[in-house]
Amino acid sequence: MEELMYCEGCGAEIQTKEKTKSGFVPRSALDSEHIICQRCFRLKHYNEVQDVEYSDDDYLRMINKISDTNSLVVKIVDIFDFNGSFISGFQRLTGNNPIILIGNKVDLLPKSTNKSKLIHWMKKTASEFGLTVQDVFLASAEKGLGFDIIEKEIEERRNGKDVYVVGCTNVGKSTFINQLINRSSGVKNAITTSYFPGTTLGFIQIPLDRKSNMYDTPGVVNRRQLVHYVSDKDLKVITPKKEIKPKVYQLQDKQTLFFGGFARFDFEKGMKQSFVCYLSNELMIHRTKLDQADEFYQKHVGELLQPPTQETLEQLPSLVKQTIKIPREKTDIVVPGLGWITVPDGGVTISIHVPKGVNISLRPALI
Repeated sequence: MEELMYCEGCGAEIQTKEKTKSGFVPRSALDSEHIICQRCFRLKHYNEVQDVEYSDDDYLRMINKISDTNSLVVKIVDIFDFNGSFISGFQRLTGNNPIILIGNKVDLLPKSTNKSKLIHWMKKTASEFGLTVQDVFLASAEKGLGFDIIEKEIEERRNGKDVYVVGCTNVGKSTFINQLINRSSGVKNAITTSYFPGTTLGFIQIPLDRKSNMYDTPGVVNRRQLVHYVSDKDLKVITPKKEIKPKVYQLQDKQTLFFGGFARFDFEKGMKQSFVCYLSNELMIHRTKLDQADEFYQKHVGELLQPPTQETLEQLPSLVKQTIKIPREKTDIVVPGLGWITVPDGGVTISIHVPKGVNISLRPALI
């Protein structure tokens, strides 16, 4: 009986027969010291992503195996897409295991962000989603920020048990684990990482000591994430890579802001005031009059209003309008996957147009 082998990049079971299936490698590659599948090889060297045969439910079933373990669960969320990167029914999927929550990509937040307020909001929102967490921490998996305390907390809280790192696609889960591995062993990029969703295809085992392991798990697909409605090329534009530089727009009512062609902000009613936009520095913002906004969008989407481009426009669902009356306090309107707009004064009416399937949310302003 042949011993099963698994890809060191994504965790898929290695096979040599079906090129279109996950885990495929040519037979000649089986003698390599470190075996990665053809999909991971092309991702690592050419930044190409190949589709796989797994469904959304397949990923959830894999995660549900954690409920049968006695372990510590580390749940990673994207600070810029908290709601979209939150896994529905997570407590049920992971059983009675203790959970710590990590907000990743903190390095991209403006330095003026109130971190204490952000942590409090994350705890409160997690509780509203039915998730009980032991604690919340902020981190940058890319830069290694926050890892001194996170390493210490994981070691103390696991108490000799296995650790499962779980998150939706594109939250930086594998980058988080790579940072931990690099800090402990000096090995860089041990696990394949990518901008694109669905990179990890199975549980990847990393020894912690002689008796316990850390596991990188498949990224759970949440269709509320904007990432699933955009092309790979457009995703690179809307995903922040550096600290966000706020953009301030003083608007009168009946004025509109377009965020590329992905979203639209209508100031329907209220006193003249300044709105602050926290989005990728590469995403262009255009202002126009509300009564001309529909025509402006139809005429310019894919050209002046991009991304998306003309080539990727078909992939984007139609924009759906949501009208909100802002309470009388400084409020952030969060567009999952894009960022947020701060409304300084309450008592105003705003309409947001976002791709169908993407749900906006409100929170007390973080800045």
